[in-house]
Amino acid sequence: MRRRPLRSVRILAGLAFLCVVAQPWTAAHGRPNILLILSDDHSAPHLGCYGSQNCKRFNITPNLDALAAEGMRFNRAYTTAPQCAPSRISIFAGRSPVGLGVTRFAQPARPEVPFFTDVLRQNGYWTGLDGRHQHLDGKTRDAEHVMEALQEFGMNRHASRFDHFVRGAKTKGENLGKVSEVVESALDKVPAGKPFFLYFGFNQPHRGFGVDHENIDPAKLDLPPDWPDLPEVRVDYARYLDEVRDLDTGIGAIAQLLKRRGLEQNTLVIFMGDNGEALLRGKGTLFDRGTHVPLLVRWPGVVEGGSQSDALVSGEDLGPTILEAAGLDSPAGMTGLSFLSELRGQAFSGRKYVFAERGWHAGPITRTDGLDLSRSITSKRYRYIYNALPSRTYTPVDMPDREAWLAVQSARRGGKLSQLHIRLLFQNPRPVVELYDLERDPYELDNLVGKPGMRTVEQTLREELERWMIRESDFLPLPTHALANQ
Repeated sequence: MRRRPLRSVRILAGLAFLCVVAQPWTAAHGRPNILLILSDDHSAPHLGCYGSQNCKRFNITPNLDALAAEGMRFNRAYTTAPQCAPSRISIFAGRSPVGLGVTRFAQPARPEVPFFTDVLRQNGYWTGLDGRHQHLDGKTRDAEHVMEALQEFGMNRHASRFDHFVRGAKTKGENLGKVSEVVESALDKVPAGKPFFLYFGFNQPHRGFGVDHENIDPAKLDLPPDWPDLPEVRVDYARYLDEVRDLDTGIGAIAQLLKRRGLEQNTLVIFMGDNGEALLRGKGTLFDRGTHVPLLVRWPGVVEGGSQSDALVSGEDLGPTILEAAGLDSPAGMTGLSFLSELRGQAFSGRKYVFAERGWHAGPITRTDGLDLSRSITSKRYRYIYNALPSRTYTPVDMPDREAWLAVQSARRGGKLSQLHIRLLFQNPRPVVELYDLERDPYELDNLVGKPGMRTVEQTLREELERWMIRESDFLPLPTHALANQ
């Protein structure tokens, strides 16, 4: 699973076992400080360290690439939902949004559901949340009766669960330059001698792009084949990458802050995207760019710099991993799987599958940017998607009134869109089930359902997805039942 730089394989092979058995983990390394950083709407392709020629060509992510060079890059990390609210709650609760009952956007978890931060705090950690709205306790502002209900049922009292809780500090515009100041202000509250956990969320690269894309030439960008090559699509992508560059600037500021405060060596830094890009076939979908996100982990003395892992990792695995790194057990009910062994270079069996769900988002009820109900299972090679509402018209989340999507629609009306892109973006009804070979078809262009030789794969993934849906008490009909009623 785990790949190491060649220069250190021989040395570490001889020493790893001795180091592990010589002394207990917590005694040998103490309890680390923990910094969890989430970007907003950021898929795995958009970093230089993941091979993005666009990011390399325009030097978009030098600080994130440096973080990867100092730690481990996970090549197969996925969120549990292609939307930020259920994805983030899943991270903190170590469970799927379906099992938590938070598939509706901005629905908080029940108050009795433990977060991994509760366990850390109960065991001597200072815990703080800052930056981009976490959506852990609902929207910042909602209808009065909704806010009253959240209060009545104890779902928006998260300020009492943390030592430091800020719902919505922004990192846009001039506030980007204050990222270091905001993080430092939070760290100033940590009592001397106490380990800390701090979450910091970036706004970038969420939509709300600026009109500029300084030094990023849209004409020189490589586009994936599932995007129509239109001028407006290119400009939209350039603006997105400009937001990624702003994110990277903030990451650099935090790295310098840790170094300046002498925290660099004993801080476990985890960087992850909260869900996929708000671009075509990304956010709001269960295609690869909807849930496949960057995950970088830096922990000096524990995680080897420049290492990488092909293990399947889910967002719900972060909590159990963090707790084990702190020498603590996960509370009952958490279904996430700790990947600390992978970080330490030990044997790691890992997951066979990761699962994701899509529920309600803001938007009209008849379009996929509003109501869509779908589930997916991803194995090492294949992805199986179940669309419970195939008649919903595909509309990219956060994009229906943006120039890029308007241009795509106009191209279709004018007969200037290829048959491939018409099928990918406008097919209605959509297939109830879809199956893709991620090795041969990474952009998910060819649905293999019903194709020769694929019956066993399709059946295996469908049955495994249904086992998961049953375990999680999913409210959707099982794919088998939906297909039987076609």
